[in-house]
Amino acid sequence: MKALRILRTLNSSLSSNRSKTHFNSTIFLRFYSAQPQEDHPTSTGLSSSEEDDTSSSVFDSSQYDVVVGLNNDVNSESSVSSTWDEKYRDRVKTKVFGEDPSEIKSSRILIKEEEKRRRAALLARTLLESALDLPDEEGDEDKEDELVKEEDQMSLSVGIIGAPNAGKSSLTNYMVGTKVSAVSRKTNTTTHEVLGVMTKGKTQICFFDTPGLMLKKGGFPYKDMKARIESAWRSIDLYDVLIVIFDAHRHLTKPDSRVVRLIERMGSEANPNQKRLLCINKVDLIEKKKDLLKVVEEFKDLPGYERCFTVSGLKGAGVKDLTKYLMEQSLKRPWDEDPFVMSEEVMKNISMEVVREKLLHYIHQEIPYGIDHRLMDWKELRDGSLRIEQHLITHKISQRKILVGKNGSKIGRIGIEANEELRTIFKRNVHLMLMVRVKS
Repeated sequence: MKALRILRTLNSSLSSNRSKTHFNSTIFLRFYSAQPQEDHPTSTGLSSSEEDDTSSSVFDSSQYDVVVGLNNDVNSESSVSSTWDEKYRDRVKTKVFGEDPSEIKSSRILIKEEEKRRRAALLARTLLESALDLPDEEGDEDKEDELVKEEDQMSLSVGIIGAPNAGKSSLTNYMVGTKVSAVSRKTNTTTHEVLGVMTKGKTQICFFDTPGLMLKKGGFPYKDMKARIESAWRSIDLYDVLIVIFDAHRHLTKPDSRVVRLIERMGSEANPNQKRLLCINKVDLIEKKKDLLKVVEEFKDLPGYERCFTVSGLKGAGVKDLTKYLMEQSLKRPWDEDPFVMSEEVMKNISMEVVREKLLHYIHQEIPYGIDHRLMDWKELRDGSLRIEQHLITHKISQRKILVGKNGSKIGRIGIEANEELRTIFKRNVHLMLMVRVKS
């Protein structure tokens, strides 16, 4: 009641001197709030809305606690550990239930000893298994090092081309064994050539994922993104093996004559120094085998192609046969990439591709295609972790607001998911910073 009286007198004094004093909402918040309010710092020259907008447009992974698997056991033990004193529980058991205090104490000691023995046995078993497995792994590595000398090394460069959304990036990622190229349902996800390396035994295969190509009705390529298209067309003859891939499921449901023209043109323009393969992709989406056989029969006799493979770049069906064929086509020459260490250039490209994939997943329509995505800083810290700073530059303030989301929710979600995926790929801590700004 006293608080209400004070509130009324304060309100009346404020209303009488309205021209002199301004209404302060924090006073009333302190009366009605159940918890104390935080004191806000003094203004830095910007309005509160501008400060909130600036802070929400920057994602910094260091502001988010990520639970690492090594800390799970510690967290679980701390959460399970009791917060009461055991002596009070013993007193209740003796007074209420008439139990003997000495028996209670001895049973508790037995339980603790049993738990200790169980943990020791588990640790010993884990150490024994790792000790038994370790020599074999070291032996395999030594064998590989002994076998793969520079004069014995085999390598092959493979280019993967096709129409947009044919599954080029999914196939590249599956064959390499890790994500090197962004995958999305949207068209034109890949905007430049992406390198992925697979090393098995003495053979190294370099896969080049290219942007989607398409031909007009007259047989000429589209020039919607001139630099991207010209780069992809120029690089066709540079590979040892060229894989032309297309979506079999889309060909059955919504056949596109432009895709057929692209396949026919790649077969007709034969290169004597290059082998060309036709890959019928996304066979996992075709329910009836009869439909798949129709597609195979339609394209199996096309001139210019050495072999025709049916694969699923997402699920891995038929990839084993394709990999085996490519291994047989490898040439005797030194490797181009180090198989044990991921180069910094490849890591930078992967970080850009992962963020771009999340961007295409959460931002729709034409906005993600108009964003200028730049890598601003790449630094390896002393503890082995990586600090990556990327800027997303938009052309309009409205696009910036859409990309940031309410209170930074959208850019925060993109940043968290990208940061977690980069940790998994690089197998080290990653500090990712994303900044959204308008082009000046």
